[in-house]
Amino acid sequence: MREIGAVLSGLKLEFGASILEVPAQDWDRVAGSKNPFLSHAFLAALENCGCVGPEAGWLPFPGLLRRVSDGRLIGACPSYIKLNSKGEYMFDYHWAEAYQSFHPEQASYYPKLQVAVPFSPVTGSRILLESIPESRKQELRTFILRGLVDKTEELEFSSLHITFCEREERESAAAVGPYLERVGEQYHWFNEAYDSFDDFLATLTSRKRKNIRKERQKANSHPVSIHTFHGHEMTEELLVAFFAMYENTCLRKWGQPYLNLAFFRELAENLGSRLVIFMVRTEPEKSWVAGAWNLRGEDTLFGRNWGCLEHYDLLHFEVCYYRAIEYAIDKGLARVEAGAQGMHKIQRGYRPRFVHSAHHIVSAPFRDAIAQYLRSEIQETEWRVEALTHREPFKVKQNSESNSREESL
Repeated sequence: MREIGAVLSGLKLEFGASILEVPAQDWDRVAGSKNPFLSHAFLAALENCGCVGPEAGWLPFPGLLRRVSDGRLIGACPSYIKLNSKGEYMFDYHWAEAYQSFHPEQASYYPKLQVAVPFSPVTGSRILLESIPESRKQELRTFILRGLVDKTEELEFSSLHITFCEREERESAAAVGPYLERVGEQYHWFNEAYDSFDDFLATLTSRKRKNIRKERQKANSHPVSIHTFHGHEMTEELLVAFFAMYENTCLRKWGQPYLNLAFFRELAENLGSRLVIFMVRTEPEKSWVAGAWNLRGEDTLFGRNWGCLEHYDLLHFEVCYYRAIEYAIDKGLARVEAGAQGMHKIQRGYRPRFVHSAHHIVSAPFRDAIAQYLRSEIQETEWRVEALTHREPFKVKQNSESNSREESL
């Protein structure tokens, strides 16, 4: 363990070399059960199966806030030493290029410190704290944020990045300084207490409602059947079939899959009903040809990756978007996060929502340049989200949390 020198009220912040050093019950006590991507089971599976490590450019470096008297874990953050910018969905490759022009005589932009969930642009807390009064949480959050800056500078890294965090964490970081704020957007579906998919459709304009029905009719007219499985229902045959779809699509689109079959095996075993996979089978041949995996939190279905071996028109929309909505309605979930990017999701009932990150750039000249860029980017994002909001297909303004620019930004 490597610890920050400062101690706050009998607490100390230290950094480990693996989440496997932390007992699962301790980590999950501070992470809570709301977001499965922050669970010990998910993060440990990435390590156990070799998805993170030196070759992947993700070196586990969990931040651990402990009580000095007895070593009790009070807080934590999923942090990594990053040797590249792959699999983080922050898209800072141009920052890395620009860094060299500012400091041609110095080392590379890498390594950097990253507080994030690997390979997953899902929103959620990044400063994890056990259940304590909110006033105390703010004090501890500030202490951890400062400790992350101290560790970044102690290790002589170029930068620190806290990505897809909660808005409150971004604001706390900005108040601490010298963090820079960044705002992006994703597309999420919100459940307005619908009893059925038709109830949801009834809130849309007539043209959009008809278009979705046509898309679903077309997707379901193919000689295939769509099945929903949870982790405990995934046999070895299903896991192997799904991984073949996932791998095929990754190789075609991105060049390499970040995850492996062992990872999905471990998720199925350890996350059980929180792993939700929609699988597509041809009829009457009964060959598995497509699928999408999701994780279910307390109130959210997080859509992750789609994979296929054969193309069927509009099947992707049916499996990834419409079946996810039906699942959320059936299970009483508040929303569906359908992953990064994709303005085409708006006409299918998904809505633009701000997502947040905070960044510490050690070099003052480079920090000033990035700050100027981020101010411009935030303004452009605000304009884009406002314009996209006007394109939402609803007949009347919705009441969900995403509708308030002030609340979300």
